[in-house]
Amino acid sequence: MWEVIFGAVNIIALIGWMTLILLPRKPLPLTAVLYLGVGLLCLVYTAGLLALMSGLADPGPGGLQADFTSLEGIRAIFATDGGVAVGWTHYLAFDLFTGLWIARDADAKGFSRLVQAPVLLATLFAGPLGLLVWLVIRERRARLHGRPKR
Repeated sequence: MWEVIFGAVNIIALIGWMTLILLPRKPLPLTAVLYLGVGLLCLVYTAGLLALMSGLADPGPGGLQADFTSLEGIRAIFATDGGVAVGWTHYLAFDLFTGLWIARDADAKGFSRLVQAPVLLATLFAGPLGLLVWLVIRERRARLHGRPKR
């Protein structure tokens, strides 16, 4: 079951990323990325998390105890296929949401798609790294856009 979920969320995320990077930025594709991409990933994450936390699916030895306060506790969460699949879905959802924000922000600030593509790819493969790169790149133009017109 978890292998199927893992494969499905990867396909959903990949379609979202391909839409952001390759397709024209029209309202319909961006809305699809938000709701059919990010929203669906969030739904899968929530259902998986509830299944794990309630013990309905893959609780692991002794049941799943959510302990986010130590490395050992985090390791225990990811010790099952369900924990890994749900955790991976979490990453996919937030990275895709971040990529959508970057794409919209870059379009609003007039950055070319050639500048955006490597940043979006960096966000796809290493979410926080791509976000950091975008925050650095956008800074000057963001300040210019924030100034009142005279």
